[in-house]
Amino acid sequence: MSNGHATVLVVDDEVRSIEAIQRVLSDEFEVIGARNAREAEAVLEGELVQVILCDQRMPGESGVDFLKRVRELWPDTIRIIISGYTDSDDIIEGVNNAGIFQYITKPWSPEKLIDCVRESANLWRLQHEAGDVRVEVKPAAEMLQKVVSDRRRSEQQLFGFDRIIHTEDSPLISSITLAKRAARYDVSVLITGASGTGKELLARAVHHGSGRADRPFVVENCGALPDDLLESELFGCKKGAYTGAYQDRIGLFELADSGTIFLDEIGETSPAFQVKLLRVLQEGEIRPLGAQRPRKVNVRVISATNRDLLAEVAAGRFRRDLYYRLAAFPIHMPSLKERSMDIPTIAARFLTQTNQAFNRQVAGFHPKTLDLMTAYGWPGNVRELQNEIQRMVVLSDGSQPLEPGLLSPEIRNGCDGQVGNRNNGSRQLKDIVAEIERAAIEESLERHGGNISHTAEELGLSRVGLRSKIERYDLRRYPDDTTE
Repeated sequence: MSNGHATVLVVDDEVRSIEAIQRVLSDEFEVIGARNAREAEAVLEGELVQVILCDQRMPGESGVDFLKRVRELWPDTIRIIISGYTDSDDIIEGVNNAGIFQYITKPWSPEKLIDCVRESANLWRLQHEAGDVRVEVKPAAEMLQKVVSDRRRSEQQLFGFDRIIHTEDSPLISSITLAKRAARYDVSVLITGASGTGKELLARAVHHGSGRADRPFVVENCGALPDDLLESELFGCKKGAYTGAYQDRIGLFELADSGTIFLDEIGETSPAFQVKLLRVLQEGEIRPLGAQRPRKVNVRVISATNRDLLAEVAAGRFRRDLYYRLAAFPIHMPSLKERSMDIPTIAARFLTQTNQAFNRQVAGFHPKTLDLMTAYGWPGNVRELQNEIQRMVVLSDGSQPLEPGLLSPEIRNGCDGQVGNRNNGSRQLKDIVAEIERAAIEESLERHGGNISHTAEELGLSRVGLRSKIERYDLRRYPDDTTE
């Protein structure tokens, strides 16, 4: 969130003191006044407050005592003491027991007060971006700034457009070209395509190629939660707003303020939730569940779906007005089957990553393995290809290229038609598959000393099916059950 949207609670028994602070801060912050701890707690129950400015000397309860309770009940709120006294014991107690971030003495200067509140609001934002870390001293704020900055630089390197793998003749090029153009303008983007095609990767590239690149990028899978939890996740909630809401929760829209939110599987949302989301997009504000007032947010929305949303609109399952809000700039991600020329390049990248992750040194792919992978349909798209390569590396021994026998049975057996032979291009796929299957069975039998059960389990076959293939490929020298 930007500092200009932060809510500041001023707690002081002197009305003139509250009014003076409101005049100084009101241009940049939403300022709420409370004359005692009871009024302040009522505000905290109904509003998401980022910063508290509390007078130390108040009738009935000191500022430090009040902020101790705030620390327990609303630990995210940044706490500041204002006092006309410079009692060192008060300062020490405030820092140690109430987690005070700053101690401001009266009379305060407007410039220093604004700077202090700006820093506090920024700290509140940083602690949420860094993973809900509790921050209570100034050195931690500097540490968090470095953590967040380093994370963003790393993300920009990992998720730029140049990290989307493709060849020069890939149909993915047109999608990337459109995405690069969309990134330069603050428009809503709808990314369509089958599951596993890399829609989130493209969304991240759009964000990191935009003017919002140094602000948050947050993700929500809209198909994974029921309406009430999804609303809480996106818009936030106050403690007690519903059963299980044990504490205030900042919504992802507010966390993404000035940045980008990626709403995956948007087509899975209910009509009731679509109405609420439409209002957020139209008004540019969210209302946390249980909160008394809405909060302004400035967020770019990128959404994605594997559904045909126009067909869903025609069927009455998706709101037409919401569709046009989300799909100001639609981009389609082609399936891996449509871009089979990219498979060897993608597979090489995944193998490098898997070698690093698993501390292996597998030396590439056997040519026939690449032939089979290129011919396969990949219904799970890029995600399925990545999983397959990880599986092959786990099953492989040593650093030799990955043999065809390590492929999953559905990939070895699920291809039809021709596979171009790398020598003369004339051999039929079924002959290659048979040769690959025979070699895989023989290799597995040797590895397991002829044990039928272990071999069948590794190859994904039944024992009866394995024996049938042993007979077909004339591998009779292996015993049937004597080694089991």
